[in-house]
Amino acid sequence: MSRARWTRAARRAGKRWWWLVTAALITVGLLVAISRRGELGRAWHLLTHVSPLKAAVALLLQAVSLLCLAALQRWLLATGGVRLSLATMMPLELGANAMAGAVPGGAAFGAAWLYRQFRRRGADQALTATTLAMAGAFSAMALLLIMVLGALTAGSRGPGALLLRVVAVLALVALAAVLLLRISAVRRAVDRGCRRTEARFGRLRTADAALRRVVRQARAVQPGVRPWLWPSALAVLNWVFDAACLVASLWALNIPVPWHGVLLAYGLVQIPGSLRLTPGGVGIVEAGLTGLLVVYGLPTSQAFAGALLYRIWNYWLLQPVGWACWVAITFRNRRTEPPPEG
Repeated sequence: MSRARWTRAARRAGKRWWWLVTAALITVGLLVAISRRGELGRAWHLLTHVSPLKAAVALLLQAVSLLCLAALQRWLLATGGVRLSLATMMPLELGANAMAGAVPGGAAFGAAWLYRQFRRRGADQALTATTLAMAGAFSAMALLLIMVLGALTAGSRGPGALLLRVVAVLALVALAAVLLLRISAVRRAVDRGCRRTEARFGRLRTADAALRRVVRQARAVQPGVRPWLWPSALAVLNWVFDAACLVASLWALNIPVPWHGVLLAYGLVQIPGSLRLTPGGVGIVEAGLTGLLVVYGLPTSQAFAGALLYRIWNYWLLQPVGWACWVAITFRNRRTEPPPEG
């Protein structure tokens, strides 16, 4: 089968799979709604009595979370000599976020759009790809840190103990890898394997060169580990302020916050949500967050109301705002020269 035919077949299979998943989720949602009518009614009552001032605090925290993500990518671009203001970065981030939440697997569409926008603004192909990849890496490591802290505060209740065991195993594997790489024969074998892989795949060689360039430029600005403390802090703050938005949403509904488990519940639900099996993880995030909050002591009606209000700030409100930014940026781009190729 040719590559084009294989791609078309994969797309058709993906569409069929998406419709099956969507139909299954809708069916399950309707069955749950029918069986939990009383709890849904109590959740709706809580949502209609939200405190406007406290809700505004939750919205502000969500905005700061997005600002931290935009600042992280701005810092990475600046190490390659491309300096964009936060006023430029924020609409780009909102537009990419809207695309990522529009369709299943939309994160790839959002990243591709953001890639083109960075290229339009002077970043070369290697710097743009490296910026997106490193921002994702920083974000993943920061989320892991949030989850570990959540597991430590949650104790043995819920999935926290299992998560700590998994992290401990991964840490031992990483330590073993570091110790093996201290052996010169192992290090030479790894270097040979990397060179062969880069020789076969030209894009890997280009990406590796771009990554090394970003590291060199960051060290030129400030040598040592210190240059990476700021982007690491921005990645952590992106998640922290988003988690604080969840806490503020519970606060706005006058729901007691389960402090011992709320951070772990927040961190764990980001994993299925990031897979984008449905547009923006709709249904999956709400159900997962509700279930985890129930595990840590909230009644179902309160957990569901808190999850829904959080998702209003985290997803539903950002969609129209993000698409408005996308339309404005696209219209402005059409009035200028086309983007560079590649």
